[in-house]
Amino acid sequence: MANLETKLIDVIGDRSAKVVASELGYKTVGDFLHHYPRRYVRRGELTNIAELREGEEATVLAKVHSVKSRRMANRKQVIVEVIIEDNNREKMSLTFFNQAWREKEMRIGRQGLFAGKIGTFKGARQLAHPELEWLPGDSDVEDAIESFADKYLPIYPATGKFPSWKIAKSLEIVLDSLDQVEDFLPETIREQYEFPNLFDAFKEVHRPTDIKRADLARARLTFDEAFLLQLTMLSQKREQAKIYTVARIPKEKGVLAEFDKSLPFQLTPGQISVSEEIFEDLLAEHPMHRLLQGEVGSGKTIVALRSALNVIDASAQVAFLAPTEVLAQQHYRTIKKQLGELATKGELGAPELAINVALLTGSMSQSEKRETQARIKSGEVDLVVGTHALLSEAVEFKDLGLVIVDEQHRFGVEQRDALRAKAKTPPHLLVMTATPIPRTVAITVFGDLDISTLSELPLGRTPITTHLVNALSKPNYLERAWQRIKEEVSAGHQAYVVAPRISAGNSEDIDMDFLFGTESKEMAAVTELAPELATGVLKGLRVAQLHGKQNSDEKEATMQAFSAKEIDVLVATTVIEVGVDVPNAALMVIEHAERFGYAQIHQLRGRVGRGSADSVCILMYSEPLSLAAKERLQTLREVSDGFVIAERDLALRGPGELLGAKQSGEAMLRFVDLQRDAWLIQIAHELAERLLAEHPDLVKAHLGRWVGSRTEFLKA
Repeated sequence: MANLETKLIDVIGDRSAKVVASELGYKTVGDFLHHYPRRYVRRGELTNIAELREGEEATVLAKVHSVKSRRMANRKQVIVEVIIEDNNREKMSLTFFNQAWREKEMRIGRQGLFAGKIGTFKGARQLAHPELEWLPGDSDVEDAIESFADKYLPIYPATGKFPSWKIAKSLEIVLDSLDQVEDFLPETIREQYEFPNLFDAFKEVHRPTDIKRADLARARLTFDEAFLLQLTMLSQKREQAKIYTVARIPKEKGVLAEFDKSLPFQLTPGQISVSEEIFEDLLAEHPMHRLLQGEVGSGKTIVALRSALNVIDASAQVAFLAPTEVLAQQHYRTIKKQLGELATKGELGAPELAINVALLTGSMSQSEKRETQARIKSGEVDLVVGTHALLSEAVEFKDLGLVIVDEQHRFGVEQRDALRAKAKTPPHLLVMTATPIPRTVAITVFGDLDISTLSELPLGRTPITTHLVNALSKPNYLERAWQRIKEEVSAGHQAYVVAPRISAGNSEDIDMDFLFGTESKEMAAVTELAPELATGVLKGLRVAQLHGKQNSDEKEATMQAFSAKEIDVLVATTVIEVGVDVPNAALMVIEHAERFGYAQIHQLRGRVGRGSADSVCILMYSEPLSLAAKERLQTLREVSDGFVIAERDLALRGPGELLGAKQSGEAMLRFVDLQRDAWLIQIAHELAERLLAEHPDLVKAHLGRWVGSRTEFLKA
């Protein structure tokens, strides 16, 4: 008999175990049993063909509607073409190449499972050369009909080489060999929610005898995921609190006090409150692990800078890590500008409290890098802003007290750890994200971090008005959009035009991962659009371009010129998505807006509305639009609240794509839906807190065994 730790090879054999490992990544019985069905079907309940998406791997339950075969032009090969249909009489085609014998088995009305990648041919859905499995009961054997009559058939997430029914057959063998398994969930909890024990839950979810029991089994296993993840994250948080570090106690009248006095604006109540949370953390003798999230333009950078100055006032150094050179350079310029004379340490006439701010990026010359690295090692540099170049082995700090990571989801755990490892004692960690995080994601994916939120915009910021423009069917609207740019420039303002591609004809030139739709040869490209606008509808305006294939000096010079109002219109890719702060820019046009996701458009339009002028974002789109794209664009036109947009994005894409969270807790989630199961996650969170408080030794003794190999992603 097998238990959850038993290797699959000992249960299903070497050949099948290798397929499961290579296709699904499972090596033990316990891991494989956590590969849950996506849904169940009963005889007669055929797949809704209209809901199938092109490009997805799908398993379709349908019946044969018609079949015919024909010879290809060379007369040597035969193509069997089958039409299958669902209960709504929606149809799709199956194509089998050089399998003439298929025609005989394709009896009209026969039901089967057909698996493969959904494609289209002449506008109709198609499966080319699918894997198939006929359902018992469609044969002439009466007992087969009886055996299937009341059973639910599980449909599993599958791959092209390992369809759903083959997964089901392998799991049947595993279930038949499974011995009773120890249940970690307290009996009182099981009784309270009417959950089955773990052994019965596995049986019912994979081999349901009744749909209500299957639902209870799913609920039990969903709760397990949420509960175990909460225990894991909260346990890690407790372990972090035991790590000793140096309390960073700042001098009272230091550079932070001088900086605050020099600010030309008032800090918002939120900025003050969050800063106080961080300052309190920095006084502790265990490292801070805090996530700072906020609405676009809410002033996260000023909070981060005040935190850095607080640590510098405690005679320690600060590293500010940014994901791109454009963003690192922008932060460096912004910090130097905000500090003014306070960033002139070592220069003639510098104030006594002045500090040294440095920039370190990969594109700098070797001599520049070596000089900056030497100044960091000696302690001359108080605050260094940089890209991945900060992670180099050549970078050493005299006393690194605080690590600030901007756009944290673009960095892996290992990269953050590589920078923290450069400190003599564990440094404090402040990670920032401009993507507002729904609460369920916060306590699930970031359960090991304390979270601070900035939700209010600084005084003087104006709301951004968003318009939709059909670029093809409404040419007069398109013409008006370009006219608006000319009007804004005449009024003394500047504008952005965003295109999804750097240059035409080369898919490698796309600066973003397309989330929606398919690639189009007609998509706007920066290198073509910029000169076209400059010599056409925007003739007479100063038009420049910015994209990821320019060298660092070009990008830096372009951003400097745009900030200095020497450029009227900046035609760019998504390199301007975060961190770019030009208050004089009041208009943005986004070409092919249907190709961008919720968060990306919200981030892009956040580049305007940063000054006192009324600001506008024009979303240009081309038809036909999918229902999802229509809903997305309508929402972005009507909603400006980033937290609402984040909820919509979560529903559409899930936490992994939304926040780069596959490196974190989301890796454990197979059943949990962070929207649907919000109530359950909250219960699991509270129960985990209580269990850790009342029985910490029990949790410590058993957590690793309960969770198993799914803790590989966790690194303190």
